[in-house]
Amino acid sequence: MGLIVNGGNAKSSAFEAIRAAKEGDFETADAKMKEANDFLIQAHNSQTQMLTDEANGKHAKVTLLVVHSQDHMMNAITFRDLAGEIVDLYKRLDKEGK
Repeated sequence: MGLIVNGGNAKSSAFEAIRAAKEGDFETADAKMKEANDFLIQAHNSQTQMLTDEANGKHAKVTLLVVHSQDHMMNAITFRDLAGEIVDLYKRLDKEGK
């Protein structure tokens, strides 16, 4: 569940970063991007534990929940990366006065 919860929180924070940047609030946008990164670190830690358990012979049953959690995390990473680019674009437009 750590992957799903933290992945979802990361995606939400990244989306909030875009909204803040769109409004010109770059301090909040940066804080939300950091928050997204922190949630992804927590999700990654959960994933690493699952991988470590697997490597140590504690095999997890592959269920729909496990597949969904991995999908959720990968989507959150992609969204976070894209959000960072969008925030940077809004900052650039702001500097150029557009």
